[in-house]
Amino acid sequence: MIRYLPYLIEAALLVYCLIDCIQTDVPRNLSKTTWVFVIILVPIAGGVAWLVAGRPEHRPARNVAWPSTQTAGFPEYERPRRSSPDDDPEFLAGMRASDDEHEKMLKDWEAQLRDREARLKDDPPPSA
Repeated sequence: MIRYLPYLIEAALLVYCLIDCIQTDVPRNLSKTTWVFVIILVPIAGGVAWLVAGRPEHRPARNVAWPSTQTAGFPEYERPRRSSPDDDPEFLAGMRASDDEHEKMLKDWEAQLRDREARLKDDPPPSA
């Protein structure tokens, strides 16, 4: 069992480095195709070379593509803090105005419903 361990490690390194290389957008020092051939043709040294000299440098993304993911790319301790909407007087004023509009709309609907019910009581639908 122990004699198969080096082959298992070599295969795991090959698979990991190959997948990592294929998923990388822009590798360092060589083209992606060259790195794939180096990893496959030079088994252990190619994988180690990829890990040391081929992987792109990882830098946290500071430009966020979508406003809904403003905290994407930041570690938890570096995430920008946003104020709560409960602290914003403009937001609260807008909520009150919206609540007043909804209350008025609800009262109008209730009045329309009462009118329809009263008409139905006075004028029952014709039976077939």
